[in-house]
Amino acid sequence: MKEGKLIVISAPSGSGKSTLVHALLKQNLPLVFSISATCRPPRGKEQDGIDYHFLTPEAFQKKIEENAFVEYEEVYPGKFYGTLRSELESKWSDGHHIVFDIDVVGGLNIKSQYPEQTLSIFIQVPSFEILKQRLRARGTENEALLLERVAKAKIEVESAPEFDLVIVNEDLEKAKKEMFQGVKEFVNS
Repeated sequence: MKEGKLIVISAPSGSGKSTLVHALLKQNLPLVFSISATCRPPRGKEQDGIDYHFLTPEAFQKKIEENAFVEYEEVYPGKFYGTLRSELESKWSDGHHIVFDIDVVGGLNIKSQYPEQTLSIFIQVPSFEILKQRLRARGTENEALLLERVAKAKIEVESAPEFDLVIVNEDLEKAKKEMFQGVKEFVNS
């Protein structure tokens, strides 16, 4: 099986990471999206097998015991996320490069396992005040969860220098262009 390249995109919650990933996937590049597994329930219109592989906590734990994950992390208490090994293998066997929308720890774990194949990108929010505004506008968290996400973001930002490329998402169109250019150069190298 020929292994393709990995594009890891990580950021604090509310940074605009998913918006940037969706924009990148619409570009004319040979990329496919890695669907992460989680044991949290779906939000809004999320669908199993499209947005995430939704597993019960017991099924997630069983996959951990079976060494079925390339990486996994308890991102929030009781909320696990991970990348199934089968996800990489199936996409590589189809000849694709893979894009990950993944938490900071998971992104660095993939980078450490596949250092030559991985471009790691950190999406930084211009300020924590803007991050709070974005999270409030999303309307998916209560105030306590919002403050938990901001506290976690302050820790995650400390990892930004470990990534290959840091993009400050202050101007969405500029951030899209920066990401596209970085990924295009990496994929074509």
